[in-house]
Amino acid sequence: MTEVAKQTGEPSLLAKWKYVLATTNPPKGRLDLVSKWLVLTRASVLPMTITAGMAAGLLAANQDGFRLGYYLLALVGIVLAHVANNLMNDLWDTQVGLDTENYPRALYAPHPVLSGLTTRGGLLRGSLFVNAIDAVIGVILFIAWGWPIVAIALAGFLLSAAYTAPPLRLKKRGLGEPTVLVVWGPLMLGGCYYAAVGSLPWHIVFASLPYGLLCTTVLMGKHVDKIPWDEPEGIHTLPVILGETRARSVTKGMMVAFYVTTLALVVTGVFPWPALIAFGALPVLAKVWPEFGKPRPAEPPKNFPIWPLWFAPLAFVHTRRAGALLVLGLIVGAVLGY
Repeated sequence: MTEVAKQTGEPSLLAKWKYVLATTNPPKGRLDLVSKWLVLTRASVLPMTITAGMAAGLLAANQDGFRLGYYLLALVGIVLAHVANNLMNDLWDTQVGLDTENYPRALYAPHPVLSGLTTRGGLLRGSLFVNAIDAVIGVILFIAWGWPIVAIALAGFLLSAAYTAPPLRLKKRGLGEPTVLVVWGPLMLGGCYYAAVGSLPWHIVFASLPYGLLCTTVLMGKHVDKIPWDEPEGIHTLPVILGETRARSVTKGMMVAFYVTTLALVVTGVFPWPALIAFGALPVLAKVWPEFGKPRPAEPPKNFPIWPLWFAPLAFVHTRRAGALLVLGLIVGAVLGY
């Protein structure tokens, strides 16, 4: 930390970036360009995508024809796709009038437009820039592997865009949650696997489902949190359709399904046996589980940075731990030659 920072109490740049990645909120003091970009892109949730890509690479690492360079390009591509998706979601939700100063998006963190961090034009330019980089990556992978990899990437882009963009607005029609399962499962994990080896066998599609379920629990939790705002606006997310109590139960079921499907994939030989390390996340599930059995508290805990979200961060903590341990298990499996 510089002498000036010590005297003024200004956090170091690394401390600022760490704070943004932990809370999605801007740090104290002057907002540097990196911190601003991390806030605008909601970079705190990008580890979900990185984990999906890492799992794909580890499943592919010992396969014939594994191409590290193409795999790394695909990994960068899915992270950039997630960045672009976050920018486009804020752009379209602002465009259709859903995001307002009283809507949760502007309450748990600064809304890019409503807070004055940027403009709708800025969001559009940012998303176009990131998508352009992804398009270049797509061309390289097309030259390497042909149309299937383009079809996977295009499907991911269209579903991500349609999540909030008119006329489909999948989120509004109870289709946002299945979209996340498909995108973070077969499309992201499966797409990275295809980019690494040039094929996508069915057992890898099934192998993508446990982690896809984990990512879906985060969105389910977020949409449970937003029921009081979404229901009056006619935003029929799956939790609005199911009702809060059933939606919380379904989310718990998805968490359990992660462990059941992981065990099934180990038993059938799709996952290496060290993938059972993922069961080390059960203590975290034990802490999260009781909270999903009751309504959200009336007031946030002290120093809770992303209120009114409650169930979403709980699901995220479990997803982060279970996903990281699954990756650790796959690393051990890859080292052992599975």
